[in-house]
Amino acid sequence: MTSPIRLAAGDAAPDFALSTDTGETLSLKELRGRKVVLYAYPKAMTPGCTKQACDFRDSLASLQAAGYEVVGISPDSPAALAKFRERDAITYPLVSDPDKAVLVAYGAYGEKQSYGRTITGVIRSTFVIDAEGRIERALYNVKATGHVAKLRRDLGLD
Repeated sequence: MTSPIRLAAGDAAPDFALSTDTGETLSLKELRGRKVVLYAYPKAMTPGCTKQACDFRDSLASLQAAGYEVVGISPDSPAALAKFRERDAITYPLVSDPDKAVLVAYGAYGEKQSYGRTITGVIRSTFVIDAEGRIERALYNVKATGHVAKLRRDLGLD
């Protein structure tokens, strides 16, 4: 597998329409007119992904007050996402991308390093999308711990 594409500021954010943890469909077009923080994570209910999801949950009010909607995306099934939402009181949409097409379009799926070896999987990433559907920031290989706090600082919220 070759290295994934990388999005950059100014690129059009790839559109999507995916099933959510509630079984509804969420599309990026529905969110047009609002700023979106879309974050890609490997697997629901794992320690790092739980930490990151809870950090976004705990920062949701201030992100929304600044005009941002938060959406998490992973290859997990809607049923697994529903368990994750319920277990950890996640209060924003989680979308399911089981065929990984959207993750690939965002450059958030491909070869990555894990414990010194090259594997193929979800590349933990965060995308800030403006109200017109363009990428403001594309952050790849982010850390689960501390990432939301850094993002908040970068967005001028702290």
